[in-house]
Amino acid sequence: MNQPASLWALSIQFAQMLLVLGLAPLLTGLVRKTKARIQRRQGPPLLQPYRDLRRLLNKESVLAENASWLFQVAPYLIFSFTWVAAALVPTFATGLMFGWTGDLLAISGLLGAARFFQTLAGMDIGTSFGGIGSSRESMFATLAEPATIMIVFCVALIAGSTQLSTIADYMASGAAGLRVSLALALIALAIVTLAENARIPVDNPATHLELTMVHEAMVLEYSGRHLAMIDLASHLKLLLYISLIGCLFFPFGIARMGGGPVAYLMGLGLYLAKLAAGAVLLGAFEMCIAKMRVFRVPNFVGAAFMLGLLGVLLLFVSRGM
Repeated sequence: MNQPASLWALSIQFAQMLLVLGLAPLLTGLVRKTKARIQRRQGPPLLQPYRDLRRLLNKESVLAENASWLFQVAPYLIFSFTWVAAALVPTFATGLMFGWTGDLLAISGLLGAARFFQTLAGMDIGTSFGGIGSSRESMFATLAEPATIMIVFCVALIAGSTQLSTIADYMASGAAGLRVSLALALIALAIVTLAENARIPVDNPATHLELTMVHEAMVLEYSGRHLAMIDLASHLKLLLYISLIGCLFFPFGIARMGGGPVAYLMGLGLYLAKLAAGAVLLGAFEMCIAKMRVFRVPNFVGAAFMLGLLGVLLLFVSRGM
């Protein structure tokens, strides 16, 4: 690869990293706006998440007396792991400069590392809320992570790879066709998305009810720039999963490797449309369902594992399913 081509590839990769970082708060704002409009309320502005992040960054961080170094470092680690994972998912193009690192198993590992540090930070202060939130998060993760692995196996058996660019190119070519196993994997990934992002019916990010909160309980002691990093990481995580659904199951319009500027612009436009559709569907779904009791959530998340396992078994029974 000559120098101009390498600079072009590097600029496209850098543009994707900035794109996911810049769009993540807007995606959350669109979900909130959709829920407000369904309730016939004006709702907060679409740019409100950006204002909240700026407000938090300008505030002083208040730390407990018994907070260790882990409590202060964890928000930056959580943000870094989540941002890298989100940047590895092909958004508007495949085959980017660092696309070879975009493996489903690697992304799962990065998200698992972010969850690990978040649960440790929740228990570091020693408050009851932090311990409750961390224990619940660990309980849900024991079901969500195996479900994710089953989804990875299901898609990898069809595409012949766990590398996201390869899977997206294979799915976009139409070679996969309509399969029952893919439909099961899609439903399972949707359930995992709700569980991993603490959305209704698993958790309600808009409340601080101590008997039901999970994610908010772990970050209740954070403030200022530390809370801004965690909030931005949660925005990125939601965008990551919606991008992952679009990459695996709806890769139409995504620019192929070596595409020109026109292909990248078309891919970018369709990617924005997919994000908007995902935000609207998520907001509408949350308005149509009530939050579950905490002890029913394992059954809900366990259904994702069973659907993923069933999809894998169907592929072993018949490669055409």
